[in-house]
Amino acid sequence: MSQTISEKILAAHCGKASVKPGELISAKVDFCLGNDITAPVAINEFRKIGVSKVFDKNRIALVPDHFTPNKDIKSAEQVKVLREFAKEMGIVNFFEVGRMGVEHALLPELGLVLPGDLIIGADSHTCTYGALGAFSTGVGSTDLAACMATGEVWFKVPESIKFNLNGKLPKDVTGKDLILYIIGLIGVDGALYKSMEFAGDAVYELSMEGRLTMANMAIEAGGKNGIFPVDEKTKAYVKEAQKAGIRIAEPKFYASDPDAVYAKVYDIDVTKLEPQVAFPHLPENSKPLSKVGNIKIDQSYIGSCTNGRIEDMRQAAEVLKGRHVHPEVRLIIIPATPKVYRQIIDEGIMEVFLDAGAAVSTPTCGPCLGGHMGILAAGEKTIATSNRNFVGRMGSPKSEVYLSNPAVAAASAIAGKIVGPKDL
Repeated sequence: MSQTISEKILAAHCGKASVKPGELISAKVDFCLGNDITAPVAINEFRKIGVSKVFDKNRIALVPDHFTPNKDIKSAEQVKVLREFAKEMGIVNFFEVGRMGVEHALLPELGLVLPGDLIIGADSHTCTYGALGAFSTGVGSTDLAACMATGEVWFKVPESIKFNLNGKLPKDVTGKDLILYIIGLIGVDGALYKSMEFAGDAVYELSMEGRLTMANMAIEAGGKNGIFPVDEKTKAYVKEAQKAGIRIAEPKFYASDPDAVYAKVYDIDVTKLEPQVAFPHLPENSKPLSKVGNIKIDQSYIGSCTNGRIEDMRQAAEVLKGRHVHPEVRLIIIPATPKVYRQIIDEGIMEVFLDAGAAVSTPTCGPCLGGHMGILAAGEKTIATSNRNFVGRMGSPKSEVYLSNPAVAAASAIAGKIVGPKDL
């Protein structure tokens, strides 16, 4: 029976030769994770189950990234729950401040999530790891609790939508622009509970950072997961990540059959695409940069699990070098992991950021979810490289969030309004 890559991974993890969309399955999970918002709820539910230990202390990650470094007493108490549970259960992958990074950048970087894996996380952007050719999706805290106890979780096998991205990418168009364009095309519910599979010449041209960005935002179209084919770039990335030696496992490489069945197929010519900007208050409100108009901003934020990796930092630095942030704009830059933080120092990027007048933070989700490190007041506008721009997402419900790639966010910080690098 012909199958998609997602169907093959799910079949392998439930002990079947094949599965079909709509089928209910119970599957063994390779890795699961929670953060400082979702894991305390999961830990409380775990204790109700009545088991004395987790299914595998090496295949669970607890990453306190949303409100850390702790912004108040409540957030400190949340992290304390994780810390004490990790110690009690012997969980290896608890990431304290100093080791902690934004979870969906940190885990791939450390080789904890691998091609062919089935991964769940109590965070909607767990779909990020589909960039590696894994089936990865967000779940609720109760599902995480059950998985920590049993190593299994149930699924309804999703239908798949295929996006053939054809042609050569324009120089200034990134993975962020591709996914914003796709979400604008199909809407925030256009892939509801479906697997979003990306293919075509342009996909292979993308860096791993670009693929991680796109898979991360599959949920913004309602997708159950986003997934990419495995190629030599994937294998090289995984080989480098596994040097960390934290998880010793063999990656498994799956590919969709040529005659696999899809609920829908989109053929997209990328050659004439522009950088995209998503207007408030939905990611589907994307427009090409040339159609944005005159929108002044108060803040620019470069970071998050979507665009806080080293490629994103380099793109921002290329625009900022030799320039200075507009006097009426706050530019906040947050590298997603300690490794990225060290890289921007070693490559001289930190100096570029500081000379430009940016504030650079230790890794944290912080402003992306309106947590801390850059909250918006009523009436303020920000351009952000994050993944959501819902009402009140980054602060006051009367503020506005515009989404873009890092180069556009950097150029806008200089201009004081939303522009691209070519407009400076």
